[in-house]
Amino acid sequence: MTQPPGPGSDPAPGPPAGEPPLGPAAPGESPLIAPHGSWDSPLSAEQVARGTHVTAAHFVDDEIWYSARLPDQDGRTSVQRRRPDGTVGTVLGGRWNVHSLVHEYGGGAWTVHETADGPVLYFVHLDDQRLYRLSPGADGRDSGKPEPLTPPSGGRVRYGDLTITGGTLWAVEETHVEARRVAGAHGEPHDPAAAVSRRLVALTAEGMRPVVEGTHFLAWPRVCPDGTRLAWIGWDHPSMPWDGTRLYTARIADDGSGPRIQGDPLVLAGSDAESVLQPEWASSRRLMFSSDRSGYWNLYAVDPELAEARTGLVPELIEVLTPPRDIGGPLWTLGARWYGFAGPGGALLAESRHGTSQLHWLSPSGEARELETPFDSLVLADVHPAGRHALVIGAGRHMLTGLYVLDLLSGDAEAVRLHAPEAAMDAGYLPEPYEETFADPETGREVHAVVYPPRNPRHRGLPGELPPYLALVHGGPTAQATVGLHPHHAFFTSRGIGVVDVNYGGSSGYGREYRERLRGQWGVVDVADAVTAVRGLVAQGLADPERLLISGGSAGGWTVLSALTSTDVFAAGASYYGVAELSAFVTETHDFESRYIDGLVGPLPQARELYERRAPLNNLQRLATPVIVFQGMRDPIVPPSQAERLRAGLEEAGVPYAYLTFENESHGFQRPASIVESLQAELAFYGRVLGFETPWNHLIRLRGRGR
Repeated sequence: MTQPPGPGSDPAPGPPAGEPPLGPAAPGESPLIAPHGSWDSPLSAEQVARGTHVTAAHFVDDEIWYSARLPDQDGRTSVQRRRPDGTVGTVLGGRWNVHSLVHEYGGGAWTVHETADGPVLYFVHLDDQRLYRLSPGADGRDSGKPEPLTPPSGGRVRYGDLTITGGTLWAVEETHVEARRVAGAHGEPHDPAAAVSRRLVALTAEGMRPVVEGTHFLAWPRVCPDGTRLAWIGWDHPSMPWDGTRLYTARIADDGSGPRIQGDPLVLAGSDAESVLQPEWASSRRLMFSSDRSGYWNLYAVDPELAEARTGLVPELIEVLTPPRDIGGPLWTLGARWYGFAGPGGALLAESRHGTSQLHWLSPSGEARELETPFDSLVLADVHPAGRHALVIGAGRHMLTGLYVLDLLSGDAEAVRLHAPEAAMDAGYLPEPYEETFADPETGREVHAVVYPPRNPRHRGLPGELPPYLALVHGGPTAQATVGLHPHHAFFTSRGIGVVDVNYGGSSGYGREYRERLRGQWGVVDVADAVTAVRGLVAQGLADPERLLISGGSAGGWTVLSALTSTDVFAAGASYYGVAELSAFVTETHDFESRYIDGLVGPLPQARELYERRAPLNNLQRLATPVIVFQGMRDPIVPPSQAERLRAGLEEAGVPYAYLTFENESHGFQRPASIVESLQAELAFYGRVLGFETPWNHLIRLRGRGR
């Protein structure tokens, strides 16, 4: 339930206690005195919504190809190319929308095959989920229409995790049978898993051929350099891929109609309690992968030939890079990567994180060193075959998020495509974020967070006034809040509302133990950690204890609703497509997460009473603070039925609330109009509740008998 990075620099020191930080006043002017929340800001909701989100990138010969969501085209994802002279062209234009729906979250929706006649683009089109091929030509103009490679299925057959090896296209294929109510495997009236099957397939000149089936979930098909072995990752319900996966390998051969498996697959690593990710072949005798067997996702290698010869023995694993940091993360989207090979000599480049990111260089001789970069967080997108440059999607406390080319020798980064235009971002109105670790006063448990103080050079709060603070609760719940200049956060901080982005127990980026704090404790630990963070700011004299707010989406929406119904800390909350109850949710959500609650709360039927007790929907009698609910009406992950049940419950309880629905949105709003409306409405809602004016207060109509 998620929403849709060299070493991180030392955390900037926090502001002194009792002194909320402010930007400098404009030259020759005195700051205007106004209540926090009501400050004028040049950063509009429209500017936030116009941000372009880069989803993937590849070096293609001497060009850079990348996919980006285009806000001026209702969030359509296009593939674009930056040429050596710096000009940008469109590889795939028109109506085409590159997005996979495998696992609903997708990933690996496009890849490029570099041929003697030029690069060939393979991609998945959102509307029909078919595979297509396009040869754009060296001049960047489409050479004809994309050619469909798979038959129409009405979107029931989906593809993702595309990769090309030796002219063969490999993919994860997901097939949805006719929707029907079937008996559940764990006592429920409907089992979402019964309607979905997956397999690894290979597309050759002879057509599509199924190659691997078996486990319910599959990822990362990788063929060794000499073409004789296939490696992949598999797992089954009730595990999520960050809980437990297995690394498989098998011999393959081509009988003239495409590759096929020879013999039984061999398990090289992994278990129900070990998460194995991203297998990559360093050579035909050396398979690399990431495993969290040490407590952190670290890099290991194995010789499949030797493992096969040692029948019945545990395969011998070689430690490659094992810092006390994560080289890996939650597999929400297919095709994710955390390391890559840098040059023909076998050097390795890997991104690790413990809060902030570090970039590691491992020489062919095994010597490791950290590289200096300007980023606090980064995602490794690609490494150039020559080994000098890498493509990263990165951000820093003084850098906007975007796609950059990183020079691995100098550490210099050149922006290719920023998620927000620099011209629209006046630095004086941007917050100066810093990392903070709070301690739970009762348990001593550490809670990591990123703090974004209010900042506006033209305004100051009322005398003696402390700012309200908004606790942001990320989705997942295995996602991670990272340091960066985020326009969404600046929308609030530039208006006088501080933001604290909470990495509660269950977040990734801090090792398996931190991630598993939430096991069986969803709605308890996450709530307690959010409370610890805001109370920590209050104790430092930075936040008004009477004006604490909380907002989150998806799994974060559950935490918002749980916090409002189990504590009296927050004055108001905003839930974006949040989970409101569990008993119906596990039968209505999609297959990928249909057993996720087994680990977060407990399995059915044993935990049925706990499902009912934890559900915010069943605790609305404890709710005394207003709440605003946002819901996309095409959401297959947290279906609209969750929001509708919540709305009915709020109405019956007489709690003041606002309810906004978006007909053409799914899970995570993409259309600029939806982002603008929701952002303005959220701020206006806080203004109505806390008593400050915004230009949009008139848009909010509170419902409920207690309004």
